[in-house]
Amino acid sequence: QVQPVESGGGLVQPGGSLRLSCAPSRNIFGINAWGWYRQVPGKQRELVASIFSGGLTNYADSVKGRFTISRDNAKSTMYLQMNNLKPEDTAVYYCNAFRSSGDNVYNWGQGTQVTVSS
Repeated sequence: QVQPVESGGGLVQPGGSLRLSCAPSRNIFGINAWGWYRQVPGKQRELVASIFSGGLTNYADSVKGRFTISRDNAKSTMYLQMNNLKPEDTAVYYCNAFRSSGDNVYNWGQGTQVTVSS
């Protein structure tokens, strides 16, 4: 297995945008969907967006209407377009795949830091 790597984080002002990337993100056997997660110190990692093999997407209520998850199968890359960012979006963002059981497929990587601050 090739560990997916996240990139694209940074410092942005409230209301700004960032696009995160995760590669490689192949739909190998056993994978039900891919997701973007985030974690802040002292809190559990949360799933903010997911995309299933058929293209169905789901979002946490806190990011609906602002974040868009997508995949480019030709590039084996998943993206998270984040618009109208808020300070509460500040976190380390991770990508991972999960099985139908909900279990994650890969070990957690280092993630990419997103900081929203003026």
